[in-house]
Parts: sequence; structure tokens; C-alpha cells
Amino acid sequence: MAAGAGSYGSIENAALAVRGERIAWIGTAAEGRRRAATQALTIHEGRGLWITPGLIDCHTHLVYGGNRVAEFEQRLCGKSYEDIARAGGGIWGTVQATRAATHEELYDSALLRLLRLMAEGVTTIEIKSGYGLELEVERRLLEVARDLGENQQVCIKKTFLGLHSLPPEFSADRAAFVNEVTGPWLESLAAAGLVDAVDAFCEGIAFSAGETESLLRAAKTIGLPAHLHAGQLSDMGAAQLAAKWGALSADHLEYLSVDGAHTMAAAGTVAVMLPTAYFTLRQTHPPDVALLRRAGVPLAVATDCNPGTSPCTSILIALNMACTLYGLTPEEALAGVTRQAARALGVLDDVGTIEVGKRADLAIWRIERPAELCYWLGANPCVGVMYRGKVRGGL
Repeated sequence: MAAGAGSYGSIENAALAVRGERIAWIGTAAEGRRRAATQALTIHEGRGLWITPGLIDCHTHLVYGGNRVAEFEQRLCGKSYEDIARAGGGIWGTVQATRAATHEELYDSALLRLLRLMAEGVTTIEIKSGYGLELEVERRLLEVARDLGENQQVCIKKTFLGLHSLPPEFSADRAAFVNEVTGPWLESLAAAGLVDAVDAFCEGIAFSAGETESLLRAAKTIGLPAHLHAGQLSDMGAAQLAAKWGALSADHLEYLSVDGAHTMAAAGTVAVMLPTAYFTLRQTHPPDVALLRRAGVPLAVATDCNPGTSPCTSILIALNMACTLYGLTPEEALAGVTRQAARALGVLDDVGTIEVGKRADLAIWRIERPAELCYWLGANPCVGVMYRGKVRGGL
């Protein structure tokens, strides 16, 4: 799927050439065979297979300890996400398990989840911290994310989710926690090269707009981009806040005003749709996709892989739910895990479309038409992946 072509950006009976890590040429299959023959180059014949950009999961909480299956049961028995969180469960339950886990334990459990996503054609993935809520554990989470990227054939973008939940040890002094996160914690982690972006959970059960703004301001001061958990349970003006500070993305957005949508569009902030969290929580107020379309806000799609609200390790299921629950077209959804997901991570100049000069991150599919990637539930038609110009799965 190349930029500027027909439906889905598709070019049929096509070929491409790779030199090193980059796409060097795109053209017809006949011309590709001719050029390869004259230069004695190796040819991989697709024989009817489709090639897309490598998929991008632009919002995950992939590294954590334990699970929250007991909470899943509680919700099915009638308790709300907010009730569980206020009773000391929710994020705090994962924090306790994460604090108790070693680097190796966190790495091994996250690797299993990562490999499942990679098997579905994912070549770039964002991983947030946020389950430590103390400096050294946040550092451990980001180091695990870094090590996954160094050891696996996948690009990892590391996000410091500094304001995720208020730990009990700071319950009597919220301001002190916010000051720690936005000051010495952020500075230390950024200085260690562990932070590509920051994030905050701006919500009634988490952090206020003012507290969130403190992190966005601190990140901007040291030149780091931002994402924002916005409008998942209520509209606190988080979308406008994201736009004000030039955030790359505002994510969730089940609750969003007209003004919020238009300010995001003006700022170029991407709306990241997280339908598997919406599904798991059995929410009934989906994002206003029609409003986002009218405003001209780019739409990305991600798994939100996390233990509490989206235990999902399938980008293809997220695609299906984006269509069936939110009403995205298959073309919008596929753009949401390629071009728009790259935009949401600030890497569209390097990945997300098939263009000469871009990194050769590609997924190869045995499908008849692109909409199949949004159609199947539980099937994986990915038959090969190229990452940085090297095939990591055989055709």
C-alpha cells in the first residue's frame, strides 16, 4: 500500500526493491523482474500476496506484573471500573504485582505478548510505563521496553506514563507526587535515554487537567513529545489540553466535545481509537467518529494491551472492533494501524507507508483484499514480515 495510489493506496501487480534498510524502488512486477535479471538480484515472488506497511501498535501498556482476571470477574458480576479502582483495585493491583516482579520476570511475560503482536505483522510498538509509580520501578519498566527492542526485530517507542494513578504513599500529598514525577523522575529517566514521550491519565479517578498540564509543560521544556489518555470516562477538557501543548495524540476519546475535536484538528493531534478497552469495559458511549471525521482529526487504532481493561494481544481484533463497534471503514482502520499510527508516534517520515526512502518495514498477507484484515476473528493471514530490510518470517 503506497502513498498516493488508488483505494487503500493499493498498487496491483507491483514490485519493490530494498537496499539495506530502505525501500529503494517501487514499480510494476514486470519492470522489477527485468531490473533484477540485469543486476543479478534476488527476487521474492509474492504470487498474489498483498504487502502492507508493517503494522504499528501506537498505544500499549505491554510491560507489567501479574494479571487482573479477578477484576474481570468482578466487572461481570456488576461492579464498575471506577468502583473497583476506588476500592484499591484496578491499576493499584497491577502496581503491587509489578513492584514485586524482577526485570527478568517482567521481560519474559512481556515478550510473550510482544511475539503475539509481531506475528500479526506489527513492526513498531509503543510501550508505556506507569505500573511502578515509584522511580526505580518506572525505570525498570522502561529498561525492559528498551531491552525488548534491542533483542527483537521490532521498533519500540518508550513512553513515560508518569501520571497514571496516585500511589497510596502519596495519598496525603498529591502535589508532592506530581512534583516528583514532573521534576526529578522525568529528568532522571530522560537523561538515561529511556523516554521517547510522556503520557498522563487525565480523568476524575486519576489526575486533573491542572496536574496533567504540569507534566506536559515539563516534557515540552526538555523537548519531549506527549500523548494523553483523554475522555475515556468523562470529558474534562483533556482533548483541548492535548491540543494546547501540541500532543502527538489524545487516546480513548469516548467523551469529546465539538470544541475538543476542532482544537485537536487545528493542532494536528491524532485521535487514537482503543475499541478493545471499550469492549472489555462494556461501555455504551463510543467515540463520536462522525465528529472527528467532520473536524478532520486523523484516526489511529491500537490495542491498548494492558491487564485491566484490554488484555488484548491482537492488532487484527482491534481492527475488527474499530469497524464493528466504532463504525470505521476498513480503509480507515487499516490507515489507523499504519499511516495514522505512525503520525501518532511522530515517525511518519520514516514508516507507516510504502514509499521510496522509507524504512523497509513490511507485512505480507495471504488475503484476497485488504478488508480481510478487519474481517477475520481469530485468524492470522500474515505469512511474512520484513523489518529493516530483512525478512523475519518466511514466505
